[in-house]
Amino acid sequence: MTAHFKPYKDLPNPLPSVPKLPPDLIPASLRPWVVDIAERMGCPVDFPGAAAMVCLSSVVGRQLAIRPMQNDDWTVVPNLWGAVVGRPGMLKSPALAEVKRPLRELEQRARREHEQALLLHKAGGKVRAAASKAAEKVIEAEVKNRNFKEAERLATEAVQQEEVPAPERRRYVTNDTTVEKLGELLSVNPRGLLVFRDELTGWLLSLDKQGQEGARSFFLEAWNGNGDFTSDRIGRGTIDIDATCVSVLGGIQPGPLSMYLRHALDGGTGDDGLLQRLQLAVWPDAPDDWDECDRPPDREAREAAFQTFFRLDRIDPVAVGATILEGGIPYVRFDADAQELFREWRGDLEYTLRRFDGHPAIEAVTAKQRSLVPSIALLIHLADNPQGGPVSCDALRMAIDWAEYLAAHSKRIFAPALFGPLTAARELARHIRKGKLPDVFQAKFIYDKGWAGLTDSVEVGKALDVLENYGWVCSVEQRTKGRPRTDWHLHPELRPVLPALRR
Repeated sequence: MTAHFKPYKDLPNPLPSVPKLPPDLIPASLRPWVVDIAERMGCPVDFPGAAAMVCLSSVVGRQLAIRPMQNDDWTVVPNLWGAVVGRPGMLKSPALAEVKRPLRELEQRARREHEQALLLHKAGGKVRAAASKAAEKVIEAEVKNRNFKEAERLATEAVQQEEVPAPERRRYVTNDTTVEKLGELLSVNPRGLLVFRDELTGWLLSLDKQGQEGARSFFLEAWNGNGDFTSDRIGRGTIDIDATCVSVLGGIQPGPLSMYLRHALDGGTGDDGLLQRLQLAVWPDAPDDWDECDRPPDREAREAAFQTFFRLDRIDPVAVGATILEGGIPYVRFDADAQELFREWRGDLEYTLRRFDGHPAIEAVTAKQRSLVPSIALLIHLADNPQGGPVSCDALRMAIDWAEYLAAHSKRIFAPALFGPLTAARELARHIRKGKLPDVFQAKFIYDKGWAGLTDSVEVGKALDVLENYGWVCSVEQRTKGRPRTDWHLHPELRPVLPALRR
């Protein structure tokens, strides 16, 4: 049969446009440092900007919360989850590594302090051992004199002195850990931790594995930052975690992200809101050109940013005017002007949610702005106001602008899943432009290649249907002695272009 092509047309782009991160949304104390990183590396400022906010949130953790309502006890802990999305070679990893440097410095300081504390503990152990031997003689004497109550009192004191626990090291970041070990770390680091994965795909897929339902549930609860958790395991016993507070940060490539999203939003394991918790997820446009920037880092800007992290590592709730609760998380509220602005913004948000007619994934992202905006406002306020006090209207305005910026990026991030066939067709078209397909081929030729987003017959079939509608290919049924076969022909207008594009 002869191939009859539809008119050849360019494929539309399913990815919506996104704004660039305005530098003035970054806290002033971090802004020159973040901009310097982006300029020297030649990456979008979105990468270090979003990552810096997540790192800052992990340092603050449960030290200080915000109560967004004037009288209600709704409490928001400002731990945040974020991701930077970009193709390979977009300098995601170097940008993330640079932004993590303050945390690395804090880890090194904590390690040195822990080493000194261990030395003192060991020295004290020798003293306690000697005191224990002396106490035994005194206790024996009291028993001989039948002063049993006094002997019991002395024995209790001796046991208490012997059972002085070893000092625990303060931790800030963990990379690859089981959820059981993470629980142990959190039990002695109640302020919270940052889980950092250079490639978040591995973390997401690990939580999808059979038998990891408990781990996934743990992370879903740890996102709130204000819950507790009890883990019972054979061999580990019972671990009581008073505070499950986790921040998450990493990078991810568009292809693996699209594949994961399509599975998750189609009723897969991931259809539980975990991805929507990556609130500071950004997918900026790649720069159009490259300008080499070979200059030393702005050391003054770096030092100022590091000092902000170091200061917020040791927040004094009293000094910043927080309300302190017995056994609870210290908190601050908005000032009067900010409270009125938050009330207006929250009213608009709730109105939008009650009339939302978009995809449930985007609706879930939008709903989580309720806690996102107060969290970012608190972080900006703490970073730029060492004196503390109620969260200002300026900080809240910046946080609202952050929410608007992030909402646009969330639509881009979820678009490949919401427009799956078109996304797959564009990926296949990319391979066609590179000359990787012959003039006539079968669908099996494509999914045998294992190209991202084109790994099974269903995905490939949908992609080819889209390309046929846009005139890129044409299907021709071939009758054979066995089962009928479908041959796909490239449009003649594409074929002369291929040799030039193969370069």
